[in-house]
Amino acid sequence: MPIEEICKTLFIILVIVAGLAPIITWIERKQSALMQDRIGANRADIGGITVLGLLHPMADVLKLMTKEDVVPQGANRMMHMLAPLIAALPAIIAFGVIPWGGTYSFGDTTIKMVAADPDWGLLYIFAIGSIATYGAIMAGWASNNNWSLLGGLRASAQMISYEVTLGLSVVGIFMVFETLKLTDMVMAQDTTLRVFGFIEVFGGTVPAFLDWVRLPAWGIFYQPLGFVMFLTAMMAENKRPPFDAPEGESELIAGYFLEYSGMRFGLFYMSEFIEVIVIAGVVSTIFLGGWAIPFLDQATIIGGIGSFMGEGFATGLCVILHFMTFMLKLIVMIWLQMLLRWTLPRFRYDQVMNLCWKGLLPLSIANILITGAVMLLVRG
Repeated sequence: MPIEEICKTLFIILVIVAGLAPIITWIERKQSALMQDRIGANRADIGGITVLGLLHPMADVLKLMTKEDVVPQGANRMMHMLAPLIAALPAIIAFGVIPWGGTYSFGDTTIKMVAADPDWGLLYIFAIGSIATYGAIMAGWASNNNWSLLGGLRASAQMISYEVTLGLSVVGIFMVFETLKLTDMVMAQDTTLRVFGFIEVFGGTVPAFLDWVRLPAWGIFYQPLGFVMFLTAMMAENKRPPFDAPEGESELIAGYFLEYSGMRFGLFYMSEFIEVIVIAGVVSTIFLGGWAIPFLDQATIIGGIGSFMGEGFATGLCVILHFMTFMLKLIVMIWLQMLLRWTLPRFRYDQVMNLCWKGLLPLSIANILITGAVMLLVRG
């Protein structure tokens, strides 16, 4: 394996999974505390130093590592052991195709800020994400517990149902950008969109004083309904509140991972937070321009700074700016998911399924038809 690929893999494992995912647990505690007028996590300390509660994720890991790992009597031991891995690994592997920067040239060396860049990158995320369904089903069935089994059945029905809407909600994006490659999608968004350009569709001419009114050519401006449906379906796939009926503490105690303890429970717990980052990364990439800086494309940055600082320095600075831009959008989307999680109450299970089959599915099909009609009109 080339050294570049090793570095990218280590970045995903050490920075995203081992670094950012535990901090998400602290963010959830602190954000919920702020929304509920509380202080939040602030008890764990080392020598009296609490570091704003940032030691709590470390304390959680230590606690889970030292807890007894119990397998219930009558459970299928092999499947009980494999289920947490099958639930967690797809979330980690999905990072492989999410780009956190573009393609940059330093002399004869070209660097791509993505571990893998297949032509079918978004389909890869859908395919890998669907495997996590088996982890929830296996955990519920193998635990030899009726409540776990009910939670597994709920999880399987919910995740399989929302996969349909999840795919259909982004067909409009496929049609607009004409690609499934995530890096190409971001490059297509690294430009601007004329707000009054539709006037030319009807045979008119855009006045000069209106032609400068532009927006970033982000997917959210092309597909606002697709953005809402995709984010909703992704959150339902992750089984996070308000779509946490498979866990339903008031009904099923803890749902499909009721009989888990120690690090196996920790894998289920952490997989949801890792998927929060995956959702934020995918949504940022296809709807919010990824690493693209609004109204400032890559050529402009390198050309403007390189004219007096040198092209190499300008390219390096562009890498930093693009990475920081992507991380900022990532943080905003994580904040939005936490905001929804602590704002909306848990849906009943029938409401979850009705929203999918009677609400989002018809809307996603209508969105495809409307997008096709508009594209025919614009290009016709």
